[in-house]
Amino acid sequence: MSPAERAESIAAYLEECVAAGHFPGAVAVVRERGREVASVACGDAVVVPERIPATVETVFDLASLTKQLVTALLFCQAMESGDIAMDTPVLSVLSEFDRDDKRAMRFRDLLTHTSGLPKWVPLYATARNPEKALEAIASLNLAYVPGSRVVYSDPGFLALGFAIERIGGASLDRLFAGRIAAPLGLRTAGFRPDQALRPRIAASETGNVYERELAGDVAATYRKWRTDVIWGEVHDGNAFFLGGVAGHAGLFGTAGEAALIAEQFLPGGTLLSEPATFAMVRENLTPGLEEHRSLGWILGSTPECSAGPAMPADAFGHTGFTGTSVWVDPQAERVVALMTNRTHPVYAAPPMTRIRRTVNALAAS
Repeated sequence: MSPAERAESIAAYLEECVAAGHFPGAVAVVRERGREVASVACGDAVVVPERIPATVETVFDLASLTKQLVTALLFCQAMESGDIAMDTPVLSVLSEFDRDDKRAMRFRDLLTHTSGLPKWVPLYATARNPEKALEAIASLNLAYVPGSRVVYSDPGFLALGFAIERIGGASLDRLFAGRIAAPLGLRTAGFRPDQALRPRIAASETGNVYERELAGDVAATYRKWRTDVIWGEVHDGNAFFLGGVAGHAGLFGTAGEAALIAEQFLPGGTLLSEPATFAMVRENLTPGLEEHRSLGWILGSTPECSAGPAMPADAFGHTGFTGTSVWVDPQAERVVALMTNRTHPVYAAPPMTRIRRTVNALAAS
């Protein structure tokens, strides 16, 4: 199938998904061996309070893709420069973690979600003050014995983001701008997008309904919930609380930019160079546990993940709550970025795993 035919098949499928009401709009970009071979857009980036069609230049709240495209990538750069290592104790950088239950915690544990830290906490309700966020994370009780389970943890990557800021001597958004965006020539990717960019940004949820439900009893006492359509600012509540810059969420960018950043985890990119780094991105660092996790990514060999059979076992990828995802096939040197606004105008739960698998398969046709 030619690149044009692949693009047509992906577009036709995504149009079916829009017609089925799975999401208002979608953009998909496929890169192979360092060049873009397909890019499609369909539906609407915004439907409330106005209607704006989606285009390949639509900017998305990338949500948890921040973990890989910013935090893990900056960690890899610091590792290659000798500033940090996978098995460096976390407390050697974050003194707040000098506690009985966390002294043995390593950066490997944060990167693979095996640290024992819980899945999620509403820091905006518990820490109250952004300056107290790291201390609040360090004081959390561990949910399990470190290394015994894989439990996806936002607090773990929040802590990793704080550590990278201390290692790099600058805020995470400045490190991203100087060490990732500028070398790659990215025009829009970054944190806290300027409001002049808002007409190009896909809108998110009306209020944080999902987070309010997740917060449980805390929701009843917290008084700063957003109720309007979240558009042009980060959807994630903890990232919003921290001013829009965090190690787990907050990055905005186009599908093409997300694909280009993800491509840096393959040999031949411009931001990483060590064979050991590329090997760890494809290696299962959590053998025998619930998920197969590598250096910041989930592997295609993980049962029931969104890679699908078109991706090899050592493929690596991730998803974002707002409806985003990136999958990388290192054997074909193929990157598939799929961006949707599935939370707009209200949170819905379409069959995203099936949709992502189908797009991956069409991209590999």
